Amino acid sequence: MGQALLETALSEPDVLLTGALDVAASPLLGRDVGERFGHATGVMVSADIPTAVAGADVLIDFTRPEGTLAHVAACARAGVAAVVGTTGLSTADKRALADFGKAIAIVFAPNMSVGVTVLLRLVGQAATLLGIGYDVEIVEMHHRHKVDAPSGTALLLGDAAAKALGRDLKNDGVFGRDGVTGERKPGTIGFASSRGGDVVGDHSVIFAGAGERVELTHRAGSRVNFAQGALRAARFVAAKRAEGMKGLFDMQDVLGIR
Repeated sequence: MGQALLETALSEPDVLLTGALDVAASPLLGRDVGERFGHATGVMVSADIPTAVAGADVLIDFTRPEGTLAHVAACARAGVAAVVGTTGLSTADKRALADFGKAIAIVFAPNMSVGVTVLLRLVGQAATLLGIGYDVEIVEMHHRHKVDAPSGTALLLGDAAAKALGRDLKNDGVFGRDGVTGERKPGTIGFASSRGGDVVGDHSVIFAGAGERVELTHRAGSRVNFAQGALRAARFVAAKRAEGMKGLFDMQDVLGIR
């Protein structure tokens, strides 16, 4: 994802890359971030967080929860806005992001895709219109290297359906079935996760009723759409920063569809 972000940022005339971060053990430290793309930028990969964010308007972060919190904390100290696409954040991590949002403008979305953002709206509308007579199941598949399950996007989709139906995903979510589970409990929202190959990300929300089934699906063919969405979010929080605004936003705010 980092490479996709770099490649997309380097192709956008209104985006100026000022820093790039990687872990302290990375073999890329000290190398030009544009080297892979045949584009010398003069920006070297670094593990020095305060220095990397100091000259920026916005930090874009797609890492791991512990890295994200360290990066956003540095942004809060430096007055730099942030775009966070990291998945697997705990409830406490999300509270920490909300606290940082009191100091800076942040866009947090486990999926930066414009298409997925629209899908979230459609899932809520479908759940409202179809009502309690339809069972909700969410199926997702990702590449073999993904470390969290269900995906952050699957959880967002489940939450969109749950809220539209007046349910609580914490109580009504079913995150695995094995053995003799008995009949499906009415009102639950089921999740199934598959991992394999180089699948970027497939998500389907199934509304199964008596005699019919409605399916809403998004398939990502590359990471470019996530990178483009992240840059769209970066422009949004850069404008908020210029206006002196703070807060925690998501992609629905970015697209103006909340």
